[in-house]
Amino acid sequence: MKWMKFALPIGVLIVGYIGMKGIEASASDSVITEDVDTRPTVTIEALAPEDVRVQLTSYGEITPLETTNLAAQVSGEVQQWNAKFVSGGLVRRGETLFEIEADAYEAALLMAEANLASAEAQLIQEQAQADVAAREAKTMPNARVTDLYLRKPQVMSAKAALKSAQAQLKIAKRDFENCKVKAPYDALVVSRGISTGDYVTQGTPVAVINNIEYAEVTFPVAGFDRVFLADNTIGSEIAIEVDDIQGATVKGTIHRDTGVIDNNTRMSYFVARIEDPYAINSSKPIIKFGSYSTIAFEGKTLSDVYRVPQELITNRLLWTLDDEDRLTSQKVTVVREENGDFLIQGDFNANKVVMSLPEYPQNGMPVKVIETTTDLVTASAN
Repeated sequence: MKWMKFALPIGVLIVGYIGMKGIEASASDSVITEDVDTRPTVTIEALAPEDVRVQLTSYGEITPLETTNLAAQVSGEVQQWNAKFVSGGLVRRGETLFEIEADAYEAALLMAEANLASAEAQLIQEQAQADVAAREAKTMPNARVTDLYLRKPQVMSAKAALKSAQAQLKIAKRDFENCKVKAPYDALVVSRGISTGDYVTQGTPVAVINNIEYAEVTFPVAGFDRVFLADNTIGSEIAIEVDDIQGATVKGTIHRDTGVIDNNTRMSYFVARIEDPYAINSSKPIIKFGSYSTIAFEGKTLSDVYRVPQELITNRLLWTLDDEDRLTSQKVTVVREENGDFLIQGDFNANKVVMSLPEYPQNGMPVKVIETTTDLVTASAN
């Protein structure tokens, strides 16, 4: 029986070993070996060329078209002034701002009219006498007929006196009309330096006014943007957003190029005009002088360009896939940056532009396309 004490454990071990080998053999027959795809995954997108109208932006301050130091054209006492002729007042072209005492100028006008009538009568008289002398001269020897006899000097003097009287009447009318000082244009009154009863002299500045028929804004265009200016920039429309007017955009027109490039900044400057900035003849928002504005306008059209996110371009290289889905870097020309994208041109495979790159892309690297960007967008929409 002693041999059984040793034989039993040995038998158990042998049976266990044989069973384990059987299990391993069975398992090895049922396992299916699968290859692991280690290629990095990417998404691609097919790009289509497009024509893009360049959008240019700038900035500038709203300024008046012109500022006038208003002065009296005649001397005299201020009798009255317009209630709108105050700082901040708005007046229309031709509206009377203030009046100067006009009695003396009215009297001068009446005297000039009388002098003109007298000069006209004197000329008529001299011409009649000259006609009589001319008829008498026909019966006289030529030696006795002189210019003095024919009264030619007298007629010339009478004509000169008439012209002088006409000029004096014109001056008297002007002075009388200038007793009423009128706005030369639709204006914003900046300041007024007179009051009722003040005595003003001819040529003395009495007020400062700004023209509000138009406003101007001078804005810079950077050197790298000049190449994108349209051929018809002058006269083109611009959109102006004024900081003081939330959410409001007004229209303007590019009026002229200042013709100068700044030596320090290399910028060109253009001037745009805004009609009726203080809305005196319309219901649009009021644009105050001194306001800061942002300007947007259209430049030239870029033909056959591709729009790609900036992060896809490195050292002017764009990654695409070849026919065997391997990475290929291709040189492109960056025409312009716009709204976070690059507008590019070049000879590349526009049907397979890689939109998501591996961490370390290399030319010839095989990759796995999981989905196109278009498929992702469609799937998320559904």
